Amino acid sequence: MKINHFILFASMLFAVSCSKNDDTDTQPSQSDNYLTTSNGSTWNYQQVDSSSGTAISSNYIITSTSKDTSINGRSYHVYNNSAGGNRYLNLSGNDYYQFDSLSFGAVKGVFEWLYLKDNAAAGTTWNQSQMFNIPGFPIPVPVKMDNNIAERNLTMTVNGITYNDVMHVSSSLSSSLIPSGLISSINNYYAPKVGLIEGSTKLKLNATGLDSVSINISVKLVSSSLK
Repeated sequence: MKINHFILFASMLFAVSCSKNDDTDTQPSQSDNYLTTSNGSTWNYQQVDSSSGTAISSNYIITSTSKDTSINGRSYHVYNNSAGGNRYLNLSGNDYYQFDSLSFGAVKGVFEWLYLKDNAAAGTTWNQSQMFNIPGFPIPVPVKMDNNIAERNLTMTVNGITYNDVMHVSSSLSSSLIPSGLISSINNYYAPKVGLIEGSTKLKLNATGLDSVSINISVKLVSSSLK
């Protein structure tokens, strides 16, 4: 099964209601934070999917559009994904949100995820919880995503490009109804203006009544052109 990087984060287990208005043309200002919204900016990523045991490499390009859209009361900037569909990102103060669709076997839905706090000190944690309907379970399953600012002020070189002031966010998924059947490790690295420069998601789901699932995906930024 091919899994798009932005379905990644194995946040497969989050389903929230959404209210999405028609896209409207905007002229977003240049950001000096960990997000760029300028129309025409591009990010070229390489994804390696080792979920099946054999590494499969592919590239995709994210392009910032001139549009914003309203979702769950927040204004999200719209990015086109060359692999299909759009990405939606929002900056509210120092908090960064991502909204995305989800397709994971029989499970389909959408999620809204607070993925970064750029003013938080190393060691800062936050979590999000959601009730989720999983085929094979007779009742909704509570799932929690724990996030942690693992490191900040890092200097990293990715594909020959050096980035400063990098923030490392680690995340994991857990459920009280699947206490030992859900194992995950999610690590993402963000650089100022550029955003995501490297990330990895490893997840194993093995519980009675459910199909076993194994995800092992990594992604690296090859190059970017920021307007």
